[in-house]
Amino acid sequence: MSLNSTPSSERVHIGFFGRRNAGKSSIVNAVTNQDMSVVSDVKGTTTDPVYKAMELLPLGPVEIIDTPGIDDEGALGELRVKKTRRILSKTDIAVLVTDASAGITTAESELIGIFKDKAIPYVIAYNKSDIKLVTDLEKNEIAVSALTGSGINELKEMIASLVSSDGEKHRIIGDLLAPDDTVVLVTPIDEAAPRGRMILPQMQTLRDVLDADSIAVVTKETQLARTLSSLSEKPKMVVTDSQAFAYVSRIVPGDIPLTSFSILMARYKGFLEEAVKGAAAIDKLKDGDRVLISEGCTHHRQCGDIGSVKLPKLLRNHTGADIEIALSSGRDFPDDLSEFALVIHCGGCMLNEREMTYRKNHAQDEAVPFTNYGTALAHLNGILKRSLGVFPDLAELV
Repeated sequence: MSLNSTPSSERVHIGFFGRRNAGKSSIVNAVTNQDMSVVSDVKGTTTDPVYKAMELLPLGPVEIIDTPGIDDEGALGELRVKKTRRILSKTDIAVLVTDASAGITTAESELIGIFKDKAIPYVIAYNKSDIKLVTDLEKNEIAVSALTGSGINELKEMIASLVSSDGEKHRIIGDLLAPDDTVVLVTPIDEAAPRGRMILPQMQTLRDVLDADSIAVVTKETQLARTLSSLSEKPKMVVTDSQAFAYVSRIVPGDIPLTSFSILMARYKGFLEEAVKGAAAIDKLKDGDRVLISEGCTHHRQCGDIGSVKLPKLLRNHTGADIEIALSSGRDFPDDLSEFALVIHCGGCMLNEREMTYRKNHAQDEAVPFTNYGTALAHLNGILKRSLGVFPDLAELV
């Protein structure tokens, strides 16, 4: 996968925060070496978060986020500040840009407190150091000047040093395989499939199979029976799109492990155990309960859309209850979840792990069960325990 095609969810998210007119956007432009953000002497020029996916040496693929001033005023300013705080849920590394001549203000101290509470690695960049000399800097502090470019390269290196390098990155499926294992990937091509390409979880799983020196066999669900019969030996496992779970489970023999791309993605994002526990709440739904169905990406909803059509129908048929459905997509996720009896989230392939952790924790904090599409669909089709066979400890929770 090239740097240009690296999905946002796989990029390091670097958020730039600070007060109005501290030179935050100027520093962002200097760091990215392009006019990513509008710069003006007028306070509050940045009114909404600005996102830019790019390659930032020496880090590689990153997503830069320029945020509105944390000290914005008035009713509109409060909304901007709220958006800024919301960005912290997806920030892997935070850069606090402050005016060297003003020192750390109360608003900035509060930001630093949030960085610490959320365990977000951060750098304090004292801008305008060409005007005010800054001394006695701490380890995570640096003097910079957007005007002269002083300290900008050092700032990039400091940001890069904060990227965690401990241990191997999570695997989607590779850690479950041995070299030369065969994995059958079932990828339906229907009206919901993107034209001319496969969806991201399928592509990521395929790549991880190959990275494990294993053998990937890709087929549509309508050709699965023929595909299995043509193999000279039993595959290590079958991975299917969740929407084909019921159909595929009838074809795959019981002695062949079966799971889904969505379940693998939930493990990859770090919330599969919570998703398994949350699925049990489906059976407790009753008349009038509200269920939030949330997707991490935005797309045109079609007549057979899984989130707005298929899942609601399956939930109502399974429970026999008159359930109310609420939908959210993209970066929008409700601040108040207390009105919901259950949250069913997509696999989160377009969201980074920190964002998915925030959403899961947000639900936990409000005692709202949290699961995802693949886990819910497996439960609704009565095959959740089987679909977790590759994760025996989690299968015991069912």
